[in-house]
Amino acid sequence: MRFSNHDDTISSDDIIERIEELESELESELETLKDADPEAELDDGDAAELKNLKEIIEKMGSAATREHETLIRESYWEDYVEQLCEEIGDIPKDLPAYIHIDWKWTAREIAMDYSTVELDGISYYYRNC
Repeated sequence: MRFSNHDDTISSDDIIERIEELESELESELETLKDADPEAELDDGDAAELKNLKEIIEKMGSAATREHETLIRESYWEDYVEQLCEEIGDIPKDLPAYIHIDWKWTAREIAMDYSTVELDGISYYYRNC
């Protein structure tokens, strides 16, 4: 599974799947290289990506192993919070148009139940409870 730090949301399942892909690719690459040249080394790009993704999963701890844990890009956070509040029914469907919600404040309050990790320099929120 491919994802990037341009995605608004990323599933922890996708990160774990990518780690498994990289481990398999690197293991296979290492075997091929060692057969051809015992002194050969692996591509640093894939190894660095694997290290970074493992650090993210380690930092997330048990949150990463919860099925379908979502990482939310910091720049998408307020929109995500608004959608979340609508989906779980915290915002009445018949809310009058003259009532406005301060989504920035609401997002800041909800963020207290979240932690952040970085993927290629971009912060993502994930639920830490």
